[in-house]
Amino acid sequence: MCVNNTYPITPKLVADHGLTPEEYEKLVTLTGHEPTYTELGVWSAMWNEHCSYKSSKKWLKTLPTTGPQVIQGPGENAGVVDIGDGQCVVFKMESHNHPSYIEPYQGAATGVGGILRDVFTMGARPVAAMNALRFGSPDHPKTRHLVSGVVAGIGGYGNSFGVPTVGGEVNFHSRYNGNILVNAFAAGIAETDGIFLSEAKGVGLPIVYLGAKTGRDGVGGATMASAEFGEDIEEKRPTVQVGDPFTEKCLLEACLELMETGAVVAIQDMGAAGLTCSAVEMGAKGNLGVELDLDLVPVREDSMTAYEMMLSESQERMLMVLSPEKESEAKAIFTKWGLDFAIVGKTTDDLRFRVLHQGEEVANLPIKELGDEAPEYDRPYEEPKEQVTLQASSIAVPSDYNKALLTLLGSPDLCSRRWVWEQYDTLIQANSLQLPGGDAGVIRLADDQGNATGKALAFTSDVTPRYCEAGPYEGGKQAVAECYRNLSAVGAEPLAITDNLNFGNPEKPNIMGQLVFAIKGIGEAAESLSTPIVSGNVSLYNETNGQAILPTPTIGAVGLIENADFTARVGGASDEDVLFLIGEHGTHLGQSIYQRECLSEELGAPPPVDLSAELARGEFIRATIRAGNVTACHDLSDGGLAVALAEMCMASGIGVYIEFEPEHPHAALFGEDQARYLVSCAIDHADKLVANAKNADIPISKLGSFGGDQLTIGSQISIPVDEMKRVHEAWFPEYMEGKPAEMQAAE
Repeated sequence: MCVNNTYPITPKLVADHGLTPEEYEKLVTLTGHEPTYTELGVWSAMWNEHCSYKSSKKWLKTLPTTGPQVIQGPGENAGVVDIGDGQCVVFKMESHNHPSYIEPYQGAATGVGGILRDVFTMGARPVAAMNALRFGSPDHPKTRHLVSGVVAGIGGYGNSFGVPTVGGEVNFHSRYNGNILVNAFAAGIAETDGIFLSEAKGVGLPIVYLGAKTGRDGVGGATMASAEFGEDIEEKRPTVQVGDPFTEKCLLEACLELMETGAVVAIQDMGAAGLTCSAVEMGAKGNLGVELDLDLVPVREDSMTAYEMMLSESQERMLMVLSPEKESEAKAIFTKWGLDFAIVGKTTDDLRFRVLHQGEEVANLPIKELGDEAPEYDRPYEEPKEQVTLQASSIAVPSDYNKALLTLLGSPDLCSRRWVWEQYDTLIQANSLQLPGGDAGVIRLADDQGNATGKALAFTSDVTPRYCEAGPYEGGKQAVAECYRNLSAVGAEPLAITDNLNFGNPEKPNIMGQLVFAIKGIGEAAESLSTPIVSGNVSLYNETNGQAILPTPTIGAVGLIENADFTARVGGASDEDVLFLIGEHGTHLGQSIYQRECLSEELGAPPPVDLSAELARGEFIRATIRAGNVTACHDLSDGGLAVALAEMCMASGIGVYIEFEPEHPHAALFGEDQARYLVSCAIDHADKLVANAKNADIPISKLGSFGGDQLTIGSQISIPVDEMKRVHEAWFPEYMEGKPAEMQAAE
């Protein structure tokens, strides 16, 4: 690390900062001189992939981001959507992939902290969190350690901060062996007239540093997150931040209290690239210049250089433009909460970003060009090769259907995640109506006095990476469609989505093709299903030694339940309830979890997504739930009909008998055709449900009735519910205790 501002700028140093020779020449022209070491760091931070979206911006612009419910779309700390009665939901999903692989506990913990700050920076009190996690093969030597550290980090931060974790995903695949994914989601509630933005306004106004002190942790974190991993991965550990959830809780309360005073002109979380990014973005958005004096920045380490202070990603920090007359009132609030409050600069009218340190001007840069002139690449891409749609007759039939179903229920991707979510506080704030493990997490809505409004919000996250690998366009569509189904299955009207696009190196045309076509699929689905994308994150260069992750465009979705008394859950069926399938019997086994887990193959095209069918069937399901005609509901996804039936039986604690004699039983049982739901109702509602479906031109078929203690499907499957539960619950705790995977499989 350099200790002064006159460090020689060499081609290697430029490359180490993630800048190409062409980018360096451009920034020299914009700067007007060879940059100082600090200036190079500032340019590098603002122009890296993580902050500038230079490889994806062209395609992100094509996504639908507006709608009558949207108050604030992409471009701010989080998206904002109207939920009526003067309230809005503020939410976003963001990655912390590279840090979590290097240092799993702190990487995951600070990912949670960062996304929570994105939400409360907007003036919202966080009410729910989720996480979407992807790990390597269970038998990889690092996987168990990474799972343990990441889950502990998420729980350690979220539980201490005091926000319930209501849902999420955990998946395993060898393609994540060297680059796991940790995508964190948070949502908060605010008043629609109480949203705070990051756009600075007014000349000569004080810029205030809020929160914790600045240290050397996380220096260069954004640049590290914009590069592939190589053999030097262990050397990157100092780029990982260290979190303190108790300080963050104080920061939340202080910020919300401050916002009530009218003191805040603009406010910005110090996330990626720390002080640099927050200051530049606030000034540039407001067409103002910014002057910072680093001698006034609270620090916790001696002799920090300007470079280190500008690029530190120390956690629990904010930057604010303050109304001058409110200074003493604002300072008193932060002093009360035991947090730093320091005026570190001012807004100017010269559109320059000036940084002073120890009496020297260490940076003087054009502020608009730092952001607006960041490269926007139209990278070459290859259209993904279309995979062959496999016929059911070409895929092997299981010799033992009972064994096949139990294999799926006890597999790493479909087993119970109880071991994971029981380490999270799912009930704090006392508003959780549905816990993790169902189709979506549900929380009741309260007013600002804590009184129930009668409404609820639902949250879900989903993507099927093996679909995206085989067909990025259909995989992108399917990720949105499955979130839409998950929300519909609990009775929630889908409102909007956030995306977290995790891909490999975009400089490789095949990887860029995956990104382009996944975005096209996401955009088409979001448009068709009226779920605009209001926030998000792109995480590229997820590769280690040239091996890319599976393309993983994670979607987080939010829905509104107008009457929380009318919702549905996976478990809820009772003796003699009638079970119906909405949609057709399964036919599609290509890229299915059955094919992977039972046949050790990953072949063929992913299932096609019919968006008009998704829309119509989702609307029908929601209307049926609102009418009070449903005792349980579950969407069909991984594992098809058989797994969905097993999950309903296990959640309801009751068996079901299904009359079943299709032409291709393995396809009907395990096929992953889309736009399908299972719905149960009381006997006296069955005829009405069928009539309503036929009137709406919705395909419906009676499967059977609940009762007894076994899942029985024709002549193919007959398994006690207790046995399914035992197998379903066993894998995760046994794996984390160190039981070898082959021993688990043998049992």
